[in-house]
Parts: sequence; structure tokens; C-alpha cells
Amino acid sequence: MRQLGILGGMSWESTASYYRLLNQGVREHMGGLHSAPLLLHSLDFAEVAALQARGEWSAAGALLAAAAQRLEGAGATALLLATNTMHKVAPAIEVAVAIPLLHIGDAVGQALQRQGVQRAALLGTRFTMQEAFYRERLAERYGISVIVPTAAQMAEVDRVIFAELCQGVFSAAARAFYLECLAQLRGQGAEVAILGCTEIGLLLEGVQAPLPLLDSAELHVAMGLDWLLGT
Repeated sequence: MRQLGILGGMSWESTASYYRLLNQGVREHMGGLHSAPLLLHSLDFAEVAALQARGEWSAAGALLAAAAQRLEGAGATALLLATNTMHKVAPAIEVAVAIPLLHIGDAVGQALQRQGVQRAALLGTRFTMQEAFYRERLAERYGISVIVPTAAQMAEVDRVIFAELCQGVFSAAARAFYLECLAQLRGQGAEVAILGCTEIGLLLEGVQAPLPLLDSAELHVAMGLDWLLGT
């Protein structure tokens, strides 16, 4: 198997899911005592979140690029950035290393394309929902039209992510609000919902949702498994 590097800690709850799912996937494919050969660089999310809030994306990109270089130096043959939002600085990471960054937007876009989806709802941080880096990648590479909640709903979706989900709090009230947003987006023509924050899948796990749910973290892990296993 190839060795895979993970840029994690944003938040550590979702990174723990990446670690668990990658190891489960290797065991399912290979059996026995096999587990995933991984290198993890877990950042302090408080530092990253502060840079996000101040709009200091160049500094955030430099921080993640330096971490990526350390993973490459330690022997990683490809990278997973275990967060949707920080793919905004994916170009800074890609130019800093010679190994591939397996982009979460491609994992999502390929899944939507396979299903023949043309219009998808997107829930995530306000950066992921409002800025172009995610929506344009899906539109330009995969022909997917992305629908997002209203400005007021986006503010609450974002608040829940940082104030609750990233701190391990998964409340019934937050779950009900997210499902209400999805119902409205279905009324606007969305065929599926992209869970574009790696913590949202933890909140909505096992629920009956108004739209089929595509968990970006699970799709990203599947891409990482393909790399690990050489498939």
C-alpha cells in the first residue's frame, strides 16, 4: 500500500472520522490485521479559525503548505486535506509539494456526475457556501449547479458548525434546522444535498432527510482509499 498524509485537526472530530473510515476501508478490502499506512499532521484549529475570521487566507495557506511539506518529507505519497473550507487554499498547498493533493471537490463532483445530478444543495461553512472556490470547481469541472440557503440561514448554518459541531455538540435543534434548510432547497430544485462540512455528516447520521445526502468526508475517504490501495 501507498502511504497517505492527512492534514487534519480542522476539526479533530472530523479528522477522527477520517482515521477510522480509512482504517475500516483497508480492513474491508484486505482483511486480517491490515490497517491504513497514514501520516497525520493535526493543526490547532483555533489558530486556523482565527485566520479565517480575519480573512488572512494567504497566512492560512502558508501554514497548511508548511504542514504539507512536513508530511511529504516524512514519506507521504499523496495528501488528504480533511476539511472542506480550507480547500480554499488548496492552490498554496499544491505548489508547495510534489505529491498530489486529493481534492474533496473532485470526490464530490465525480460522485454527482456518476449519479447524473445537475442541481445540488450545499451546506457548509459560510466560506464554503458563499465563496467561489467550491461552487466554481463543481460547475466548471462537473457541470453541477449549486444551490445554497438564504443569507440568514447560511449565518445560522455557519454558527452551528463553529459553536457546536466543531466542539462535539450535536443537538436536536441544530439537526431540525438543517433538515428545514434542506426541505427548502429541495423546493428550489435541488436533487441531492452535499454535506460540505466534514462535521455535518456526524450531525445528520442516520436521519431521514428531505434530500439524498452526499457526505463529502465519506466520498473524500473513498478517494483516499483508492490511492492507498492503488485502485
